[in-house]
Amino acid sequence: MRLLLFGATGFLGRHVAARAAGHDVVAVSRRPGAADLWLDPAEDPAGAAEALRLVRPDVVVNCGGSVDGTPAELVEGNVTAVSRLVEAVRDRGCRLVHVGSAAEYGPVPEGVPVAETTCPQPAGIYGVTKLAGTALALTLPDAVVMRVFNPIGPGAPPASLLGSALAQVTSGSREIRTGPLDTTRDYVDVRDVADAILAAAESTAHGVLNVGSGRPTSSRTLLHTLLSLLPGRTLAETSEGSPRSPSVPWQQADLTTTTTTLPWKPTTPLPTTLRDLLREAGC
Repeated sequence: MRLLLFGATGFLGRHVAARAAGHDVVAVSRRPGAADLWLDPAEDPAGAAEALRLVRPDVVVNCGGSVDGTPAELVEGNVTAVSRLVEAVRDRGCRLVHVGSAAEYGPVPEGVPVAETTCPQPAGIYGVTKLAGTALALTLPDAVVMRVFNPIGPGAPPASLLGSALAQVTSGSREIRTGPLDTTRDYVDVRDVADAILAAAESTAHGVLNVGSGRPTSSRTLLHTLLSLLPGRTLAETSEGSPRSPSVPWQQADLTTTTTTLPWKPTTPLPTTLRDLLREAGC
């Protein structure tokens, strides 16, 4: 199967590329020289259509997007780019696997796993733009949106909770400073997410599918587990939190639909994820 992989050099995309054994993967990146094709659909209105014409993929996998920035930048990365990609896929007649986000759900009742039937009520601009991208993708009748919860693991970006903590560790800091850690999230190994995306690409699944670990973990527990692997470090919480998850104190994925639709389930224990994160960083 030939896959045209957008966002191939990002946190999630690079793991999809690494685990796509047996597939012909053509990688696309917004960074010049970093992949087979250099393309930003938001900046190049005709670029996505031209890429599909040249590559002739069986499936387009979109791991691209913007996780932070101004409202205009989030719209460009998560709405404008997706709109152009959707139209290119529609014209070419191939399938689309699009990566969404649990931020699309917004606040949910504590203790109740979030199913795909939950009415999305995003609480921040990031979630709003990701939901708009999902709506665009689903105008294609055979598109599947992988609504990913909180991916963690090797290569975690510096702006993420674990990425920020890791940067402080590698700089030699003995005190790891974070924002408030009162939230509970569904943290899932990024390699499990990559496997779910590839399983979807190989299937005829369509609609929205949750991708998570299926278990809730407090952010404080996550950081304490990380630091238990790094003796001598302490944790200090500050008053500044993430702008991407306001008013969302708790989330856990209901994976029933995903695990009955795809030959997939999450398999990586949290300690393994954190050890591999530290090992890749040389800690």
